[in-house]
Amino acid sequence: MDNAATSWPKPPGVAEAMTNFMNNIGANPGRSGHRLSVEAGRIVNDARDNVAELFNVEDPLRVIFGSNATDGLNLGIRGILRKGDHVITSSMEHNSVMRPLRDLEEQGIISMSVIQCSSVGSLDPMAVEEAITKHTRLIVINHASNIVGTIQPIREIGAFAHEHEIYFMIDGAQTGGCYPIDIVRDNIDLLGFTGHKGLLGPQGTGGLVIGNDVDLKDLKMLKAGGTGSKSEYENQPTFLPDKYESGTMNTVGLAGLEAGVGFILEKTVGEIHAKEMTITKRFIDGAKNIDGLSLYGPQDETMQTSTISFNMQGLSQSEVGLSLDEDFDIMCRVGLHCAPTAHRTIGTFPHGTVRFGMGYFITDEQVDEALKALNTMAGNDDL
Repeated sequence: MDNAATSWPKPPGVAEAMTNFMNNIGANPGRSGHRLSVEAGRIVNDARDNVAELFNVEDPLRVIFGSNATDGLNLGIRGILRKGDHVITSSMEHNSVMRPLRDLEEQGIISMSVIQCSSVGSLDPMAVEEAITKHTRLIVINHASNIVGTIQPIREIGAFAHEHEIYFMIDGAQTGGCYPIDIVRDNIDLLGFTGHKGLLGPQGTGGLVIGNDVDLKDLKMLKAGGTGSKSEYENQPTFLPDKYESGTMNTVGLAGLEAGVGFILEKTVGEIHAKEMTITKRFIDGAKNIDGLSLYGPQDETMQTSTISFNMQGLSQSEVGLSLDEDFDIMCRVGLHCAPTAHRTIGTFPHGTVRFGMGYFITDEQVDEALKALNTMAGNDDL
């Protein structure tokens, strides 16, 4: 029940692809001309193609690989913003957005507006438009909350951004692979994504998707070094993806990511989303009947991901989490979930919540087991 942190289990093909790379390939992509290096490069390209297909990216070279969503978000935020720029974000953001923005603000480089969301975590698009100034260069929000799963109206917000010629960036860590994302339809210029959650790949994979309308001159690189290309020059290449991908890649991880996204493309995001809505509704309906249990967020499977937060009367978050783990073999995450501003928004700061992150491989039976455990903890052993 901790898929919002890292999805598990993975599709069988993920471990197989990674083992195949380590046992039979093991070379550095783009650094040598021998056949194993070429094969390693093919794996990276296949992973790039799969991510591009998933998010409807016309040019796969605009899929930039890094180590996680935080890597991609930092590239987008720090790469786009300049001194004097204004940024709009929301009160439901993860620290992977908040911390780079606050850092730039403290340095006196940017100013920022944090739009207050509702107590269930929803963002009013009109409030975003009203916050736009002549200095606004970037709007950056999460697609869905990592605490309560609230899905934001990104298409509307992106339309406002483009009307005002402002770049629009989303943190897709909680929705990539389990909720439909189309960077063209959804008006997305920059998409930070991670491989180890809904994309069903391993940790240490992720990055940034750069939309077609982003002028690469506007997105400065944060890291320079060896790319295996233009080695006769001491200056960083300016073409994609090399401009933003320096150093040896996590090729074994990308082999796993290619397999994970391949599984999603085969199953389809629509099927995965439908399954997750079913288990979300099942849990919410059952949890509402547990005395002393307080649910947060929309409490509506059509308005959120399968991430759910709750607290139990008379028990601390750590007590609930420990008991679930040791007494019922149910693993979850408790506390502030790297999103203190979001917890202030939903009224659970400073103690946080107990979070269930349910994923595609969670069964109805496991949902029922979790509900039975919570009923037991609430003193309803007869249920």
